[in-house]
Amino acid sequence: MSVELNHTIIHARNNRESAQFLANILGLEVGTEWGPFIPVATSNGVTLDFAAIPAESIVMQHYAFLISDEEFDPTHERLRQAGITYYADPYGKQPGEISRHHGGRGLYFLGPAGHGMEIITRPYDSHETTPPPTRGM
Repeated sequence: MSVELNHTIIHARNNRESAQFLANILGLEVGTEWGPFIPVATSNGVTLDFAAIPAESIVMQHYAFLISDEEFDPTHERLRQAGITYYADPYGKQPGEISRHHGGRGLYFLGPAGHGMEIITRPYDSHETTPPPTRGM
């Protein structure tokens, strides 16, 4: 049996703002609003459906995005241009730095709804030279 993740719902204070933020940072497109959802599709076919809910109901989640080495620098620059603080670690103790784990590069940042976002150029199970960090963000 073949199983693939098709979509997930991401809670946000403002679904349009959160969808546009992530799409801009990752160089993706915001899809057409469908009911209460604002979708952002990734290149592997998974759709992130942003749904607006009251801020006090949002529970922080973590979303990690695998991007190519060639996409890393432009994505990093979009974060910098937007004035978004990013970190090399999930605990926010290494601001303005990039991690070099698993033979690649990565960083962490927060989205408008407070969700932890991560971009990495290598999956955690490839070229592992150090244990993966405990995901706090």
